[in-house]
Parts: sequence; structure tokens; C-alpha cells
Amino acid sequence: MSRLAEHLNRAWLHRGLLACALWPASLLMSALVRLRRFGFRRGWWPSVRLPVPVLVVGNRIVGGAGKTPTTLAILQHLQARDLRPGVLTRGYKASPDAPAHRLLDASTEASLSATETGDEPLLIWRRTRVPMAIGRDRAQGGLALLAAHPELDILVCDDGLQHLKLQRDIEVIVFDERGQGNGWLLPAGPLREPIDSPDTPGLQAPPLVLYNAAHASTPLPGFLAERRMASLRSLAQWWQSPDADSSPAARPPQAGDTVLALAGIAQPQRFFHALQELGYIVQGIALADHADFTQLPWMDAAVDLIVTEKDAIKLDPTRLQRERPLTRVWVAGLDFHPEQAFWAQLDAVLNRLPLHSTRACPPAAPSPD
Repeated sequence: MSRLAEHLNRAWLHRGLLACALWPASLLMSALVRLRRFGFRRGWWPSVRLPVPVLVVGNRIVGGAGKTPTTLAILQHLQARDLRPGVLTRGYKASPDAPAHRLLDASTEASLSATETGDEPLLIWRRTRVPMAIGRDRAQGGLALLAAHPELDILVCDDGLQHLKLQRDIEVIVFDERGQGNGWLLPAGPLREPIDSPDTPGLQAPPLVLYNAAHASTPLPGFLAERRMASLRSLAQWWQSPDADSSPAARPPQAGDTVLALAGIAQPQRFFHALQELGYIVQGIALADHADFTQLPWMDAAVDLIVTEKDAIKLDPTRLQRERPLTRVWVAGLDFHPEQAFWAQLDAVLNRLPLHSTRACPPAAPSPD
């Protein structure tokens, strides 16, 4: 994260001098956001309804709040309910010369890399094997995905809360410990839109609010999610099967060991702190969110390096064996578990939707771990 981004993130937690200086600009932002939503509700700008229900996962605050872990958990839940989901995603930091929409499925996996798809889409695919369309226009991507995979029952839109060109049936809004920050919109605060935004066009049920935190961090009623770090796996083992739970091929670092930790995520310190809580002595390497690895940002040494799954998807074990042969790289996955009441409420909404499948989701059963 750049120094400017760090400074702004700190400023956005309080109504200090910098935030107050930017407050007039946030009033303009608020007016534009409300005008845009009003225009979509009135039909001034087209909004597309796809042939199958759409569930959107997003956040009102800038920066990572836990959208990708939430998307993964929801996809696994839908699969456990015997539904056939697909994914729509922008593919942030994907190749700029990419086509308007790109399909990622079993037929294209071998020919695509994180550079072309973006890191999060490729991670979601490798964890769930759910076909997806990657592109800025989620509505057109959804039509292309359904044409290629007519068996899909429901589409999950990753990070599309403000993409009003696509009508949706369910919204899941994710907050972390920051909540709404100082409560002001950009650039005076971290909000992309007011947390009390009016109904979205086409929305069939009130939004579900999920707190990726130990407690609710805004006044909005919602549900809590527990997050904990999974067992470490070697990078090579993780690439063989990122969603499998198996014994490590070699002895991973233990509590009390000194490790390097690398995180190219929105909040690297959260990852470092989680490792410290497990007893590791951490030397952190904080990178920008979605950082690429054109140059590997550590020297070759006989050390243990722990990375996030989002970074692992961009690290080729063959390349590391060639360029950093002494470094032992371990992947720390995230176990993310929304509380059972969240799944019960989600299932209640799903049961009211016209899914292609005639198999309605049964009342709340334990979500897969």
C-alpha cells in the first residue's frame, strides 16, 4: 500500500482536518451517487435483467472488506445445495487488452493466467471450479456465460454492488472492522455510497449485511462471520489442489519460528497480525493490493515465507525453484464461516426465486466447512 493510501485510510477513520477539507467534494459525490441511482430507478439508463437470478456480493466502503472470502463461501454453499452457480466479475488488474468479456472454465483454464484474468477470478475458479465471465459489463458477460453454460441456475456477481446496469435479486453487503469509517463519502471518507442507499433496481429482497469482523461495525442489522487461518501448505502442494485439506509435504514453520510474510492485499497488516497471533515472529513485506510479481520482492535465502492465497495464485512454483531455490514458500488459506443465521436467511430468499432447477434449497442446514 502506498504512503498516500495509508494516509487516506487513517484520515477516513476520523473527521479530522484532511477529511473536513475534503468534505465539500464528498457532497458532490453524494449528489452524483443519488442522481445515478434515481436515474436507473426511473429508467433513464438501461438496466438488464438476466434469465436467471443474480446474487451480488459487494461493499459500500473502498478497499478490501472480505468480498472474495464471502463469494467463495456463498459459492460453496450453493453447490452444497445442489445448485449450479456461475460467477460474474470485473477481473480487476486483468490484462488491459483483454476482450470485452472473457470466459474462464474447464476449457480455457490451461490457457489463462492471473495476469490475464486478474488474481481473484483465477483464485475463485481454482477453489470452486465454477464457470465465470470476466469483464467490465457484467450484464453482457452474464449473457455470454449463460449461452456457454445454459445449465447454470444462478449467477453470483463478485464486487458488483455499484454496477447498476445489472439487475439483481439478492445483495450481500460486506463490512469489516472499519465499518463506515467516518461516515463520509469519497474523497472525505471511505464510502462509495451512503450506507442507507435506496433500493437497487430489480432487488427482490432487502440486502443481507455480513460483518467480516468480531462484531457489527455499522448501525445496519446483519450477521457475523468468523475467519481463521487454515493450516499451512507448501506452494507446490497448494497449486496441485488449493481446496483440498491434506497433510503438508514437509514440516511447516511452527509457533516461535521467525518467518517472512508477504501480502499484496488491501490490508496487509491484518494478515501479519493473524500470523503473530499464531505465535510466529513475523517480518512483513507489505505490497500494494493486487501487486504483480514481475520482480520477486525478497532475496533468496534459506527462510520460510508465508503468503496469502491471493498472492499464491501469482507465484509459479517452477519459477520460484529457478529464481528463489532456497526459500520455502507456504500458503496460508483463510477459513471463512458466516454464522448459521446468515445461511438460513439466504436460503429463505433463494426459495422464493425462480431457479432453473426444481430443487429448492432446504431450510438451513450446516454450511460446509
